[in-house]
Amino acid sequence: TRPTTDRIKETLFNMIAPYLYDSIFLDLFAGSGGIGIEALSRGAMESVFVEKNPKAMACVKENLQKTHFERKGMTMQMDVMTALYKLEGEKQFDYIFMDPPYNHELEKSVLTYLAESSLLSEEGIIIVEASKETEFDYAEDLGYHIIKEKEYKTFLLHGVTGSGKTEVYIKVIKEIIKEGKTAIMLVPEISLTPQITKRFISEFSSLVAVLHSRLSEGEKYDEYRKILRGEVKIVIGARSAVFAPLKNLGVIIIDEEHSQSYKQESMPRYNAIDVAIYRGKYNNAKVILGSATPMLETYTRAKKGVYKLLTLNERINKNMPKITLIDSTLEYKKRNFLMSEELENKINERLAKKEQVILLLNRRGHSTFVNCTTCGYVYKCPNCDISLTYHKNNNTLRCHYCGYTKIFNTTCPKCHEKTINNLGMGTEKLEEKIKEKFKNARIVRMDIDTTSRKGAHSKIIEDFKNNKYDILVGTQMISKGLNFPNVTLVGILSADSSLNLPDFRSGERTFQLLSQTAGRSGRNEKKGEVIIETFNPDNYVLKSVKNNDYIGFCIKELQIRKQLKYPPYYYLMNLKISSYDYNEAKNESFKVLKFLKQKLDQNYILLGPTTASMFKINKKYRFSIIIKYRDNFHLYKAIKELNEIYINSKVNIEIDNNPMSMV
Repeated sequence: TRPTTDRIKETLFNMIAPYLYDSIFLDLFAGSGGIGIEALSRGAMESVFVEKNPKAMACVKENLQKTHFERKGMTMQMDVMTALYKLEGEKQFDYIFMDPPYNHELEKSVLTYLAESSLLSEEGIIIVEASKETEFDYAEDLGYHIIKEKEYKTFLLHGVTGSGKTEVYIKVIKEIIKEGKTAIMLVPEISLTPQITKRFISEFSSLVAVLHSRLSEGEKYDEYRKILRGEVKIVIGARSAVFAPLKNLGVIIIDEEHSQSYKQESMPRYNAIDVAIYRGKYNNAKVILGSATPMLETYTRAKKGVYKLLTLNERINKNMPKITLIDSTLEYKKRNFLMSEELENKINERLAKKEQVILLLNRRGHSTFVNCTTCGYVYKCPNCDISLTYHKNNNTLRCHYCGYTKIFNTTCPKCHEKTINNLGMGTEKLEEKIKEKFKNARIVRMDIDTTSRKGAHSKIIEDFKNNKYDILVGTQMISKGLNFPNVTLVGILSADSSLNLPDFRSGERTFQLLSQTAGRSGRNEKKGEVIIETFNPDNYVLKSVKNNDYIGFCIKELQIRKQLKYPPYYYLMNLKISSYDYNEAKNESFKVLKFLKQKLDQNYILLGPTTASMFKINKKYRFSIIIKYRDNFHLYKAIKELNEIYINSKVNIEIDNNPMSMV
């Protein structure tokens, strides 16, 4: 193992420099005596971005030159900081990166002064605790590092796609079983269960049980009976498997911990990660959270030392895929509406080489909405405030929220003209168009519609892995955890679709989805390539994906979160007030707000009530109140009282603490 202060500093500089066009980077490291990122000596304390202000620059250069040959280390560093501290005038600093602990009173006073004056806003101070991160070259080394911890600890395993996180899991579980203990392995999607189960059975034979919602009642009974009898040592499954009644639990592993599917959105609401950490503490078991793109809250806790951060920064094959951003605006001007010319050429190249392609479009169905070109009528769900999606395979219009379905008719129900038009594109239409464009290609689609039958997930995965198909078209279902050695090209269409959702996590979700999908390319000896089509190629999220720059994305996103008081700086609670009567829901939502204002002080931020993002679902009108807080002492008591008031009311209140989605 080795410390990674230098790598983190350089990564931070490479990421932030493009956003600070009027700034230069000053390295104020012990003994550096110069300006620039090359002086990366150990014991670093500050890295400062200073605006190109001649007065400030002259001050810094003068003090660095004065002290370089006379004094070394912290003394020189403090001289420079003192000079900047005394410098009068307009704002001089953009950001200061600190690597604690703060050993000198002068350093503390400088930071306090900067934060309280116009020189630097509070958001400009970013803590970088490099000493808490340990980087590993090999998954096996990391596995041993985890095993040597003899007591409960939560680890964040931050490893790029294809870096061997599964190898770490297997190594840890082997050692746990040697100690006579058991293990739980959680995956976010049922679609991942067959592949990971097959891998684990090859390693552990009959010691593996599988639990997920697609099993029949009889199959679940058989699996639970094996667990209770102690016939198995490992349980693999989706979020509910966290409750598996294993005895002598030694480790709980949560793969792709960033996935929002670990949070159950219906009653009883729970987050499998919270349950896993509780069980880990209770059973003195290790908890491993693994991801190439961890949630910002998780990564922040790891940097603060709440979790132990372990990293795998290289793929096993040492080759990260090359990622290219395509400006869809320019492609539309060329009338390339389905896909860009470059993506089409790249697909043809792969087909000629007998290599495979994955295409992501995160919308299922054939057409996202259907309207009449004569009168403008749009087919909408009578129960929800949303247009119906056309599914061509069974000629139906469906609501993806309440399940309402009706047979599609080409005659407009309003003007009775036969001028119905299908607009928008889902995976079903994309599959149809791809078959027309690449006539000799073998194409398969993977989304909820094609995997509704039992065993459909594993059949599609196995067939594609065995090269029975050339192109796999799918939704986010294909973005995580799947390993196809012959896939050398990934194309992502309409990459902006999740970027502009009314949710503070939309940027984070987009980064995770695109990065994870890009990670399916080039996972074996062959080099991979990724084409991302977007209308916003200059967006910081897309740029971070292109550069495989998770740390850079984090810093930019955390600045926004801190200014707007969102997690990880504040906790959230979302109250949804709903009723079949619009006025009743509206009036009660204001009564709820009044109640909360009486019970909570000014330390709690109340937003709303406003109409929910999805205003009407299943004939119920919905209003939302968001609570931002840091201390839950008064909040939980008030919420419990509020829940008891409405327990038998016609108006329903849904209480979602730390919601994963605001839509």
